[in-house]
Amino acid sequence: MSNFLGSHAINMDAKGRLAIPAKVREELAQLCGGRIVLTANADEERCLLLYPEPEWEELRPKIEALPNMNKAARRLQRLLLGNAAQMELDSAGRILVPPTLRAHAQLEKKLMLIGLGKKLELWSEERWLAWLDESSDDEDMPPEMEALSL
Repeated sequence: MSNFLGSHAINMDAKGRLAIPAKVREELAQLCGGRIVLTANADEERCLLLYPEPEWEELRPKIEALPNMNKAARRLQRLLLGNAAQMELDSAGRILVPPTLRAHAQLEKKLMLIGLGKKLELWSEERWLAWLDESSDDEDMPPEMEALSL
């Protein structure tokens, strides 16, 4: 089971290559031999989702099974499946982010890689910092969060 935690400031070069931090790279090597899937986030946040291949292969059939006559389900399928890029870390622990995904998440040089347990998110540093500064007062809190004690 993966356990991606923490945030990592990383850089992307002009060709769209970025190096995965050593700690994350080691975990990816153990979990999936460095084979990952990168796709668009379906939420309003413009970031990318990075899944170890086994996690993605567990999630993919659930996405495919959604009723495609439902507009919201079709949108989710198009965003996640239509943007999915299978890749493998190279010998230097780098990946090449496809131009369509770079454009979707508005990625430039400075990025943030955020661990979320079983997956990671890849953000533009500027958008990540702006998101951190946003207030979440207008959102309804689900009951599971109300019962959570930190």
